[in-house]
Amino acid sequence: MSEPKLNQTRVVRELKPTLGAIHLWGIAVGLVISGDYFGWSYGWASAGTLGFLIAVAVIALMYVAFIFSYTELTTAIPHAGGPFAYGLRAYGPTGGYFAGMATLIEFVFAPPAIALAIGAYLNVQFPGLDPKLAAVGAYVVFMTLNILGMHIAANFELVVTIIAIGELLVFMGVVSPGFSWANFTANGWAGSNTFSTATWGGILASIPFAIWFFLAIEGVAMAAEETKDPRRTVPRAYICAILTLVALALGVMIFAGGAGDWRELSNLNDPLPQAMKMIVGHNSGWLHMLVWLGLFGLIASFHGIIMGYSRQIFALSRAGYMPPMFAKVNQRFRTPHRAVLLGGVVGIAAIFSDNLIVIGGQPLTANIITMSVFGALLMYIIAMFSLLKLRRTEPRLERPFNAPLYPIMPLVALVIAIGAFLAMAWYNTTVFVIFLGILGLGYAYFRATGHHRDAAPRDDMLGRQ
Repeated sequence: MSEPKLNQTRVVRELKPTLGAIHLWGIAVGLVISGDYFGWSYGWASAGTLGFLIAVAVIALMYVAFIFSYTELTTAIPHAGGPFAYGLRAYGPTGGYFAGMATLIEFVFAPPAIALAIGAYLNVQFPGLDPKLAAVGAYVVFMTLNILGMHIAANFELVVTIIAIGELLVFMGVVSPGFSWANFTANGWAGSNTFSTATWGGILASIPFAIWFFLAIEGVAMAAEETKDPRRTVPRAYICAILTLVALALGVMIFAGGAGDWRELSNLNDPLPQAMKMIVGHNSGWLHMLVWLGLFGLIASFHGIIMGYSRQIFALSRAGYMPPMFAKVNQRFRTPHRAVLLGGVVGIAAIFSDNLIVIGGQPLTANIITMSVFGALLMYIIAMFSLLKLRRTEPRLERPFNAPLYPIMPLVALVIAIGAFLAMAWYNTTVFVIFLGILGLGYAYFRATGHHRDAAPRDDMLGRQ
């Protein structure tokens, strides 16, 4: 007897599908685009421009391979849990826990760093404004916007993403007359003009900042339940988004590095305005425009990641992996308001702990970026293993999009992700131990609350539960 074709005929759906492909593209690019405005230049401090270019090229390859593979999972299992749903379907409850927890760490730990960057940008224009209070204000505004409805939130995300992309193109155009390849390559191998074995250490240490260029693009999967015809719209959005982001990352990095002495930019939170100063001076109107519009890039990512963490908390709670109270949906706006607020409480606590908690000589926000990257890499690894497993165990699962060059694409993403994870663990031992501790505490809760999963509503899209 042939194996019956598997279809997701019964879905526990409480979220309203309102999004099209253009909205998903806006969310995907918006989730990530703040990485073009700040954070990445720290990679120059350890690897130099040329060394970091190698790191970015390898990580970009990982993300391209990952997205082309991940899209197969997203279209076959269009679930708000995203990676949690794939891990659960492939490896059962334990696989679901680790995939869901890794994703939660990635999406809950990234927003406080971005919120503080928003506060820092506003403080430049308004020196009397406390950056932390501005960061909290950003949380309040964008949590409210997310609660008011997904369609409103997605339209806002699309608009600010387009503005942010336009601003990056303006930056490249303004600095291009003063661009010099000699500036970019000078001392480009971890501070030296020649490559040596010591350069490899700098390249490996720069991996988190290369990942920051692309971190969180996978969050679109968590909007799948709120997407019209996800099996068609998700592939278009994902593929266009990753190509957009690779082009922007390379353009921003190369043009900034060629504007002058890149070493002056390597430890700054605002490398683009500082690079522009090298070309147009301190009083140019272009510079002031960049500082103001640079906020749109930060806002796009901040707002998008709030969407992501809220849907992950919602899906985990609905399936019994977190307290069921956070699976409640606002009856008027059809949004997971309690999940939105929970992530905000954690983020605001991190903001006010920034100078109180120091790890490895760095403030908390510097380390929560690394923590977020650990979560992302673990999730990528589990997702690719889930894809390989489901190809074997569910060959008749309806797959509107198939990973090209299978199994080469998922294996490329898997190998690079494992290598990056091990390199990060080596260079960030303390944060890695804390990361393992969070996973361990979460696993203890998971083991103690099986009754929540037993009481959760049946969801055929998750397979065995």
